[in-house]
Amino acid sequence: MSGVYSDAVLEHFRNPRNVGEVDDPDGVGEVGNPTCGDVMRITIKVAGDRITDVRFRTFGCGAAIATSSMVTEMVKGRTLREAAAVSNRAVAEALGGLPPAKMHCSNLAADAVHAAIEDYLVRQGREDEVRDVLGGDPKA
Repeated sequence: MSGVYSDAVLEHFRNPRNVGEVDDPDGVGEVGNPTCGDVMRITIKVAGDRITDVRFRTFGCGAAIATSSMVTEMVKGRTLREAAAVSNRAVAEALGGLPPAKMHCSNLAADAVHAAIEDYLVRQGREDEVRDVLGGDPKA
């Protein structure tokens, strides 16, 4: 694994940050890739439209675990809009890149955060803000 992945990927795989579930989460996002079997679940706590806590549980390869860990570090303490702006490319770049065959892992990580933000907004009765915050239509 060490010849293919950056030191940052290996570090986040071996010592993942923010593993687990937020108690009584304000938002939950769960996404998966049926092709590779990776599943990511992100839970968030929000106060004043800022993500105050974020945790993940991931079933998947080393890259999936590393991207989950990195994305939680990237969004913790950020506003919902700032967190929603985190892209798959930004996650991959923060890890020093991913092999092309593993780029889907960064998509899942960013998508799981976006799904948790959407879930939060819907739970708060703020469906009308989903498009503005995330740039898409609510699932509602």
